[in-house]
Amino acid sequence: MIGLVLGDTQLGSLIINKIKLLNKKCIIIDISKKKIFKKNKNVFPLSIGQLGKAILILKKYECKKIIFAGKVSTPNFTNTKFDFKALYYLPRIIKGAKKGDASIIKAVINIFKKEGFKIISSTFFNPELLLKRGNYTKIKPDFFSKKDMLKGKSIIIGLNNRKIGQGAVIRDGNVIAIEGIDGTDDMLNRVDVLLNRFSHRNKRKGILFKFPKRNQDLRVDLPTVGIKTVKKCAKIGLKGIVLKANQNIVLDRPKCISLANKNRMFICAI
Repeated sequence: MIGLVLGDTQLGSLIINKIKLLNKKCIIIDISKKKIFKKNKNVFPLSIGQLGKAILILKKYECKKIIFAGKVSTPNFTNTKFDFKALYYLPRIIKGAKKGDASIIKAVINIFKKEGFKIISSTFFNPELLLKRGNYTKIKPDFFSKKDMLKGKSIIIGLNNRKIGQGAVIRDGNVIAIEGIDGTDDMLNRVDVLLNRFSHRNKRKGILFKFPKRNQDLRVDLPTVGIKTVKKCAKIGLKGIVLKANQNIVLDRPKCISLANKNRMFICAI
């Protein structure tokens, strides 16, 4: 029996569907805000405060292996009711919360490991969501895009050393924006404003880079790109999207590639 601990994510449904296709059984702990997985079988809608109950359920159904997927938002510690087990681990959860949502996930994972569960990759059953090295669109990076790609790689390395951001936008060798805790969408919105302000839309230029951060737990916290991201990049006039090979999840891949082709953009993994 596989245990799934799912936050707010489209990825969760893909994992569930693949497990069903493989005729495997799973138990779902739904910790998403709107309980988006409640229509599935063997679902237990819980909050992050019900950590003890989640562990008891997973042990009851003999779930040796656990998959974590999706965003876990920082709880309101004043209003959240914590069960006994959660209270025991609360100092670790609070410590993680001070460092951001990603650190909460790490704290929770370490708790489950201590309870005897083995954590497996969120793409264990869905390796098709990862991009291998190569170019996936009709359009390929031109000379100027390749120069931006070299610049982008050095910027990403710098970001890793500072332990911030999963992404950046590079245009004509310049850093237009760096992703912060607000995420990719907000970063692209800032790029949109900047390019509009300086009327830099007359020709497609610039690249979105999405790479995992250093020491990021790649089993549960891979950078994700979907159709929404590609649409936004097309709208603001970017030339391409560059991902880290085998370390980025791409949702709705055929649609993403089709949209990129339509807008004469490239998508590649390096």
